[in-house]
Amino acid sequence: MKALINTINTLETGNNPLPFSIYSSTKEQNLLNVPVIKPLLIAILSGDKQLGEDTDITCTAGEFVFLSNTASVNMRNIPKQNSYHALLIEFDYQDFENLQINSANEATLCIGDITETLAKCLEQFVEWSAWAPVELWPLRRKEILQLLCHMGHKEILSMATDTNLAHQVHAFFSDQLAHSGTLSSEYICHQLAMSESTLRRKLKSQNTTAQEIKDQARLGLGLHLLQSTHDAIGLIADQCGYQSQSRFTERFKALFGLTPSELRKTKLTD
Repeated sequence: MKALINTINTLETGNNPLPFSIYSSTKEQNLLNVPVIKPLLIAILSGDKQLGEDTDITCTAGEFVFLSNTASVNMRNIPKQNSYHALLIEFDYQDFENLQINSANEATLCIGDITETLAKCLEQFVEWSAWAPVELWPLRRKEILQLLCHMGHKEILSMATDTNLAHQVHAFFSDQLAHSGTLSSEYICHQLAMSESTLRRKLKSQNTTAQEIKDQARLGLGLHLLQSTHDAIGLIADQCGYQSQSRFTERFKALFGLTPSELRKTKLTD
């Protein structure tokens, strides 16, 4: 664990994209309705993470939680000894190819220890990310999945199916926003090979709309940028497609339960 933390702290990548994120805080973060769009590994390096409406699931330093895609989950990040640090790795569904998918098991999360072997694998993944081309990222993510299965956590293989249309649309919007900075319903309809009217009807049957999913994708990106960068809140609002920082702040608080400024203050020392 200590070697993994040291590798993260000393990693220099400039502005290069990375296949992982580091979230940290010096004060408790209580976040509501956090969207999980793709299967997600969260390795707790320091502090505690609590999940659920009643925060009945707790992961401590030295443990990981693997989450399936879900519309939203409440999270509390609790510093211990003045810090909370977590390594996050998001997996594409293609990363599960050629693995024995278990669609019958309906597990939505998996919790386990970060063993010495897993810590070394994650350390190598982080270190390798500084120079490896993007095209190789899926290969190393697949190695992590295979190691988790070898460790006995085969329930993660039930988290590789993406049958909910709303989740698919959210994933499309999130990817499109990250790469082009725009959100186009026409693009989504083309990807799904359906008309806009059909998309509206099917999303209505799931009690949502394309506009609601767009807003969640924008705010999800905002949450990620607030957690993983030092960019000004106004710049983040613009990156998320909001012309007004006040509008971004209003919508952010309505979804996550706190303002961007309040979240940023948890990351600052007194």
